[in-house]
Amino acid sequence: MAEALTQGSRVVARTLALELARVTERAAIAAAGLRGQGNEKEADQAAVDAMRAELNSLPIDGIVVIGEGERDEAPMLFIGERLGSGEGPSVDLAVDPLEGTTLCAKDMPGAIAVMAMAERGSLLAAPDVYMQKIAIGPGYPDGLIDLDASPADNIAALARAKGVAPAQITAIILDRPRHAALVAAVRATGAAVRLISDGDIAGIIFTTSPEETGIDLYLGTGAAPEGVIAAGALRCTGGQMQARLILDSADKRRRAEGMGITDPNRKYGLADLARGDVIVAATGVTDGALLRGVRFKPGVIETETVVYRSATGTVRRILGEHRRPAAFGD
Repeated sequence: MAEALTQGSRVVARTLALELARVTERAAIAAAGLRGQGNEKEADQAAVDAMRAELNSLPIDGIVVIGEGERDEAPMLFIGERLGSGEGPSVDLAVDPLEGTTLCAKDMPGAIAVMAMAERGSLLAAPDVYMQKIAIGPGYPDGLIDLDASPADNIAALARAKGVAPAQITAIILDRPRHAALVAAVRATGAAVRLISDGDIAGIIFTTSPEETGIDLYLGTGAAPEGVIAAGALRCTGGQMQARLILDSADKRRRAEGMGITDPNRKYGLADLARGDVIVAATGVTDGALLRGVRFKPGVIETETVVYRSATGTVRRILGEHRRPAAFGD
């Protein structure tokens, strides 16, 4: 296999980007076999097992620096797990084998298998906790939004930069009780809110093409793994993002300190979350606005995958046809 990393400023090779697509394809196919069955843990486990097996076949020395941990109470690709053959480039991995476990279990739109890879030390290493996030797409002055500013101030700044009234701004927010006050504050400005039940990686990515998605701004609190992976995608497509880990217990702070996080209140910028050459791959499990879900047809399994790479600023969509039964082991 072609050399995958250079020294110092050297980057992850494009051949490895295709290999990551294979990883998320396998996880998506495994999870899709359990769509609509009502069992979140079983679907998640299937995706985890498939992703782990495929990653272990790659010629990398990989470490999961951010993953699902214990939050979903299922066997995970845990933080600190080493994956790959052990030969080849040393890389960080941020994984979410099945984003939208409930969506998959209920066969609702938007479930994906997704992960990010970067040169060792490039992705934020953090415990499995929640994270405050704010994000916008490309084309705006640096520092336009601020995690510590009010929703009204952020929306006003974005509207001025866009040359529109606040009523023409749409924010996307996870539909959670914890966001009730946030939703009310956004609506009080005249801006619109699109609520999503799950899938904040896609929610953040939607901000990169508001003319197509209608989404200008992401706001709210979600899981840290999704935040790091979404930051990787923004590195490839452009945009701004700020985040802060929610370390609201002594245990979480101890775990964070053990991973080198000394300031529990630190506000992270996009480059703090994901820097260097980052590759992000995502494959649809169920149909959604970002990706089409897995299709099982006689003798063929069809997938749709998007691969982002920051070094080249490319976004590639891959329509895969996997011949059965080789689709589960090619």
